[in-house]
Amino acid sequence: MLKRAAGLFMLMILVLAGSVLLSGCGGEQKDVNEVRLGFFPNLTHAAALVGLEKNLFQQELGAESTLKTHHFDAGPALMEALSAGEIDIAYVGPVPAITNYLRGAGVVILAGAYEGGGTLVAGGDAGIGSAADLAGKRVAIPQLGNTQDISLRHILQVNGLKDKLKGGTVEIIQVPPADTLTLMVQKQVDAALVPEPWGVLMEQKAGAKVLLNWKQVWRDGRYPTTVLAARKEFLERNPQLVEKVVKAHIKAVEAAKANPEEARMLVKRAFKNLVNKEIPDDVLAKALERGQVSTEIDGEVLREFAKLSYEAGYLKEEPNLEGLVNLQYLKAQQ
Repeated sequence: MLKRAAGLFMLMILVLAGSVLLSGCGGEQKDVNEVRLGFFPNLTHAAALVGLEKNLFQQELGAESTLKTHHFDAGPALMEALSAGEIDIAYVGPVPAITNYLRGAGVVILAGAYEGGGTLVAGGDAGIGSAADLAGKRVAIPQLGNTQDISLRHILQVNGLKDKLKGGTVEIIQVPPADTLTLMVQKQVDAALVPEPWGVLMEQKAGAKVLLNWKQVWRDGRYPTTVLAARKEFLERNPQLVEKVVKAHIKAVEAAKANPEEARMLVKRAFKNLVNKEIPDDVLAKALERGQVSTEIDGEVLREFAKLSYEAGYLKEEPNLEGLVNLQYLKAQQ
């Protein structure tokens, strides 16, 4: 009887030990052959749209790897998905990438993707002749804490203005660009800083006028509005997959530069497929002139973005961006 009891006891120990081992194995992340790519249906994400329409990412990944895509409306939402491990690599604005990095999220910027592409427009009868006239006005941006938001705060600072919540007179509201267009038609917003093609659409459909074009917003247009970033854990575990994605990204940028007409057609098709909106050729052509695809990254600009985010209250401590940028995969292809 004692022997039988002892045997049963040992069997229970072995079962429990096996369960623990299996549980540990299940929680351990292993190398994968799948890449989950996030992006926006915006012209500032033209490299992503061109690369996907030309199938460049899947071609580089090869038959042994799978590409899954997810599109978002704004940077903070995308970064939440990246931080949660729901996507692996993403096209995103530099400000959400910086903010999440400084909050402890494992994110690494791999390359630039787009410069400029943001336009400050005002309602035709809003009584706004320049950025200085934004005092007492309602200004829309796609989402609080995103790149357009921080760019707007820089413009306000230059013109001696402040956000209403910071003791100023300018009311900054977050509204998706498509809804901003509707609100401007209804005269419920006075101005907006939006990624293209929404600026052109607001000119045409809401009678808006351009206050600051993409080169006047900041630094003569030489600032990133989109970067290619990766989840740090994914990068460390799957460097070869990341290298392939960066290679495809470079090819997409080069293809868009070499053949702008083809790029315009591919972006138009992507918009139609993703958001079921047909962008007129004249709108698309004009919007594409308000920015440029680029793999460049300027560390000084990133530091300035971080400083403005800190001053806006989105960061609790003064920013230190050491470790945010890793250009080894970009440089390896150049």
